[in-house]
Amino acid sequence: MRPNKYIVSIAIVCASFAVPCLNAATIPAGTTLTISTVSLITSQDAVRSSFEAKLAQDVSIKGNVVLKSGTTAVGKVSSSRRNPCKSEALSVELASVSVNGRNVAVKTTSVEPHGPPQTARQARYGHTAGTTVVNPGTRMQFQLLQPVNL
Repeated sequence: MRPNKYIVSIAIVCASFAVPCLNAATIPAGTTLTISTVSLITSQDAVRSSFEAKLAQDVSIKGNVVLKSGTTAVGKVSSSRRNPCKSEALSVELASVSVNGRNVAVKTTSVEPHGPPQTARQARYGHTAGTTVVNPGTRMQFQLLQPVNL
């Protein structure tokens, strides 16, 4: 009888270590993350300022959902018109996603949300007119540049 208790105990200990490994996954580079913004973003926001978003679609790997729709994500402004000496179009990228209560860093492509129309002269000289505003609820798609280990 005693050996059976030891075997059961060892099996329980091994299973407790195996369960977290089953939840671990790697999302490959090139995977598309579709988000919906939660906070307002404008071209007057400072570079590196953050914004909140939520995943608009599940992210699946080999048929298994690894990130559910509604998962919190944080993005950052990578370029803007806030600095008049270095005025650039608004560009944003994702910085992290929330997984089981912890923020996991991600590296994604940048997205330039569409702004107001430009005149031909402004386009020729690289200037844009007005302030670009990205309202809450706006959908954007980002591509992972590096794999993400969850």
